Amino acid sequence: MSSKEEILNAIKSNNIVKNTILPEYDDFGITYENKLEKYAEVIKTVGGESMVISKDKLDETIQNLYEDLTIVYSNVEFCSLSNFDANKQDDAHYLKDIDLAIVKGNFAVAENGAVWIKDENNRHRSLYFIAQNIIIVVNKNDIVNNMHEAYSKIEFENSGYGVFVSGPSKTADIEQSLVIGAHGPKSGYIIFVE
Repeated sequence: MSSKEEILNAIKSNNIVKNTILPEYDDFGITYENKLEKYAEVIKTVGGESMVISKDKLDETIQNLYEDLTIVYSNVEFCSLSNFDANKQDDAHYLKDIDLAIVKGNFAVAENGAVWIKDENNRHRSLYFIAQNIIIVVNKNDIVNNMHEAYSKIEFENSGYGVFVSGPSKTADIEQSLVIGAHGPKSGYIIFVE
């Protein structure tokens, strides 16, 4: 037997790996009695706002929030305020003039105020970050407690672009002072519809 074989045999005989049952992670993470209330509390801390309205009040609510809008994009079926088609633009730079983007959110996370956005029909992923203001519309029932629940809802098999968004853009790099609207939307609303 060569010295190499002796070493490998010694490793095999001393490498005793026990079959260990992994711990269960069911019901893991923080849960909240009122997820919408917790979400509203958390989103305020990051500079955003949330509200719950009925679907038929969406246009009226948005018009009350933003009175002077010139260019509006929406991919929400029951919103009639869109006057710009972002998908027809070949160059994403042309989206820089969008005053308001009204986009669908798949679900919200109460723990951190985030919303998962994955829209396969959106041609330009920069839309979520280049518009001057953003409103994300989420079904009231599509809210989870924590990120553990959130990751279990995300499908990675047919992956494409998806992103968690939480409020308007912000930074606290300079003197630890929070600046909102630094490098993306200046304002952000999450509207839960029922």
